[in-house]
Amino acid sequence: MIIKSILDTDLYKFTTSYAYIKLFPYAVGTFSFKDRDETEYSDEFLKALKEEFNDFKNVGLSAEELEYMSQNCRFMPRVYWEWLSSFRFNPEKIEVWLDENRHLHIEVTDYLYKVTLYEVPILAIVSEIKNKFLNQTIEKSKVIERLKGKVDLSNKNVLPFSEFGTRRRFSFEVHEMVVDYLKSNSKYCTGTSNCYLAMKYNMRPMGTHPHEWFMFHGAQFGYKHANYMALENWVNVYDGDLGTALSDTYTSESFLTNFSRKQAKLFDGVRCDSGNEIEFVDKLIDRYKELGIDPATKTIIFSNALDFEKALSLYKYCEGRIRCSFGIGTNLTNDTGYQPSNIVMKLSKCKMNNNQEWRECIKLSDDMGKHMGSITEVQACMHELRID
Repeated sequence: MIIKSILDTDLYKFTTSYAYIKLFPYAVGTFSFKDRDETEYSDEFLKALKEEFNDFKNVGLSAEELEYMSQNCRFMPRVYWEWLSSFRFNPEKIEVWLDENRHLHIEVTDYLYKVTLYEVPILAIVSEIKNKFLNQTIEKSKVIERLKGKVDLSNKNVLPFSEFGTRRRFSFEVHEMVVDYLKSNSKYCTGTSNCYLAMKYNMRPMGTHPHEWFMFHGAQFGYKHANYMALENWVNVYDGDLGTALSDTYTSESFLTNFSRKQAKLFDGVRCDSGNEIEFVDKLIDRYKELGIDPATKTIIFSNALDFEKALSLYKYCEGRIRCSFGIGTNLTNDTGYQPSNIVMKLSKCKMNNNQEWRECIKLSDDMGKHMGSITEVQACMHELRID
């Protein structure tokens, strides 16, 4: 059993779940899995995956975990964690199959406040089982040796970062080993996105909101208004807490155009998750100045497939101009000498309630290869936003 605690996931899954409960309690959605490497999977792999999913029903929130989350997430009410203690994953909600090319498909449909909780654990399970079936064994000493160099670089250069590696980790064992080392040796690791490991190692749980929050708003309210409405609704739920705005769901260019003075002042900063980071730094600083805001009071969180050398170069580029920090995932939890899985699971369709029609959810990344959704809907979005 790979997932043993419901807290073995990223904090933003819970913050987004609560936001759905508060504002859109009847909204329904489907999450769909995509393997960007188009891996061919075996029937034995599929069987093992289904067995893990079946064990999902045994995963719950303990009394100790409830108390921890209530005390360490002051921005969410205790009633949410009490509800979560009664929640159980439903394996019957998970559709999983191999197509004629032996490519893996996974879909989960439920109320959005529930279905959002499936994403990260499913990805972690797929990654770990895939490594087992490929007979990829590791030497822990070599993993720690690689990690030591990264931590030394951070310590030497006062480079702040958080561990964001749950979804594509090599295994839970490697993930925990990494967090244990960070806790003991890193001076500037600000926390981990994984709530279970944050609790176990007395680290700060980190996270805000995901692409799905903007994708839902785009599908329901139109792409031109999606960024603005998504941020406004986030403020309606969290009243200024969790104040890092995600910029690239419908391209950063569109985001910055709609980034109002009120939102720019209220949000602590912006997360950059795709595209050319250097160009984004310049454009974000220009936007803050245009709005009469001192960029030095704001923070960019970089999180796009980072390694520590790239993070350091960005850190130096931002120095004296704007604050920055780094969310580093796969390079921490799956730097084992093997090629990490390139897998994602995104909101693919939604409706405001069961009586409404389904609407497709799409994502326009600043990296062309990361667009998600049908060509027709992506083109419609680009036309609405006047993107070439």
